[in-house]
Amino acid sequence: MDTQHLQAFLAIAETGSFSSAAQRLHLTQPAVSKRIAILEEQLNTSLFDRIGRQVSLTQAGLSLLPTARNILQEVAAAQRAIADLKGDVRGKLSIATSHHIGLHRLPPYLRDYSRSYPEVKLDLHFLDSEQAFHEIIQGRFDLAVITLAEEMDSRIAADVIWRDQLRFVAAPTHPLATAERLSLMDLTPYQAIMPDMNTYTTRLIRTLFDQQQQTLDITMVTNHLDTIKMMVAIGLGWGVLPETMIDGELRVLPVQHPPLTRPLGCIYHRQRSLNNAARAFLELLKRDGLHNAKNV
Repeated sequence: MDTQHLQAFLAIAETGSFSSAAQRLHLTQPAVSKRIAILEEQLNTSLFDRIGRQVSLTQAGLSLLPTARNILQEVAAAQRAIADLKGDVRGKLSIATSHHIGLHRLPPYLRDYSRSYPEVKLDLHFLDSEQAFHEIIQGRFDLAVITLAEEMDSRIAADVIWRDQLRFVAAPTHPLATAERLSLMDLTPYQAIMPDMNTYTTRLIRTLFDQQQQTLDITMVTNHLDTIKMMVAIGLGWGVLPETMIDGELRVLPVQHPPLTRPLGCIYHRQRSLNNAARAFLELLKRDGLHNAKNV
């Protein structure tokens, strides 16, 4: 059973189409179809039901899916282990990161890393933190740099690198901006602009409102914090943003509440062996994490 055939099978299973799988694998669609045809011939069974443009796994395909993932992960681990015997930092490093961290936290690290290890090919993907977490569980990336969940899956190793101090904010022209003291109850009549409820950040805010038995009226939703900042700055509602994003376009609201912080850090699958390239990047982040901890 050729690993290239399994890669094509896995790509179709995860993307839901032959064309998307071809794009992921940088192949033509006929080439992907041929690999699946050979695999189905070897197994003497159909792996996909094809109804119009819809592609779904057959029972045989569902049975093969976890085994295919394990085989490809083991092969990749063996390749990394053999390549790392020389001690060189080279090869491919795949990283998933949230838009906020990728734009506001990672650039200096990526710059320094690429200068220190020019033979490493960085493969950077921007995803919501929750999606990046799922991709790490599935073994799709070496590392993810994301907002960390309050409770971490036992399969995942996590290192806290930064802590975001969160602030309630509004435009200087917003009715709340002139108040000298506010409670959560004072916010409830006004529109809130937040990431969706599946995000770690909004769940944190929701918990705070629930604890004080207050209503959180989220009328506009976007998972990009830079977009939230823009919408808040032009007066469309109030929001909650990291202190590092606050500038003259925003007014910090004097809301009385316990400190709100969210941990940002790096995660990886405990059963996925890290190559030299991933270990070097993780050490670069950890050094900054230790420095931050000493200065808290």
